[in-house]
Amino acid sequence: METPRLTLQTAWAGKGEPLLLVSGTGADLRMRPGPLDGPLPDHYQVWSLDQRGQGRSDVPRGPYTMADYADDLAGLHDALGLPPVPVVAISFGGMVAQHFALRYPEKVSRLVLCCTASGGAGGASYPLHQLQRLAPEARFSAQLAVSDVRHDAAWQAAHADKLAPLRADAARRLARRVADPQRLRGAALQLEARAQHDCYAQLHRLRLPTLLCAGRFDGIAPLANMEALAAALPQATLQVFEGGHLFLRQDRAAWPAILAWLAPASAREGDQEGVAHE
Repeated sequence: METPRLTLQTAWAGKGEPLLLVSGTGADLRMRPGPLDGPLPDHYQVWSLDQRGQGRSDVPRGPYTMADYADDLAGLHDALGLPPVPVVAISFGGMVAQHFALRYPEKVSRLVLCCTASGGAGGASYPLHQLQRLAPEARFSAQLAVSDVRHDAAWQAAHADKLAPLRADAARRLARRVADPQRLRGAALQLEARAQHDCYAQLHRLRLPTLLCAGRFDGIAPLANMEALAAALPQATLQVFEGGHLFLRQDRAAWPAILAWLAPASAREGDQEGVAHE
């Protein structure tokens, strides 16, 4: 019996060298601001996708594995007929990108991993699945505090006016999921896969130029996790930005730094070795 073909929703923007952008937990191409709304399309032809169980992509039966997500990304790469490409990956997307690069080194020219973790001995990201047990308001407050450790209960009490648009955005995203039980199931399956992520013992094999971008006040992917990634990856450069898990929005220096690092592609690709086989 053949396995049913999985349909994944994709989108692209921009012109130039192709680039894969892998978004984080619960990402949906319909939401704004979205993965294609940043500065990358000004410099690259950027491709992104709703990962399985999310957005308008299929919600296959679970459980899902991190290898499944990596294989989905490889399927997009093959369908587009792409050469080895740079991959920019954020949060959960950074976990997917690690598995993707390890499984398919011939498809990747260089990596940018933002606010993520290796799992295992290198440290796991905050267990977001535990927040799903909380009531919506408690979940909003807890996630805000862990997203940026400066935004604790005292900060929230003192800045109630700043929370209104954030609370409205969280409610809008939750309403979209609650209205579709299939998406709720997909979100839960994604969080279960995320909890099993562990690439740490294999990272020494990943010999690709890699930029690691961390938020100084990130409690979801703490700086210590990013430092562990930097120590484990043979060709990693770590840059720390002023912000939490959303430092790409909080620190105006972040995207220019990423673009500057990506720019000398030819020099970096000349040094590429891919994955070492032992």
